[in-house]
Amino acid sequence: MRDDRDDPFGDIFDEIERMMNDMGGPDGDAGFGSETHVSTYEGDGSVRVVADLPGVSKDDINLKCDGETLTVSAAGESRQYQERVGLPSRVDEHSADASFNNGVLTVTFDAVDDSASIDL
Repeated sequence: MRDDRDDPFGDIFDEIERMMNDMGGPDGDAGFGSETHVSTYEGDGSVRVVADLPGVSKDDINLKCDGETLTVSAAGESRQYQERVGLPSRVDEHSADASFNNGVLTVTFDAVDDSASIDL
């Protein structure tokens, strides 16, 4: 009969499993947030979103915006990302200009004034 206390690798394997689970999301799967850094910038009448998307190609990326939230979906051979990014201010979603270079996605929007003038 084997005694688990005599297993010299038990602690090492437990630590490796713990580290692998910490790298993934709540279900252990690596997702957008675990490997991707997303930043938003606001200034000069525009809003810019920059996201690192390693392991995907330009054709794998799908972007949608409702003026307040940018949804980024990407699925490569070994990676899949899905993220909803709350924008710091309302934007004109039709003004979007996007580029993808060396795994970095950049999307720039024109900011929209929150208030409108009403002429009498």
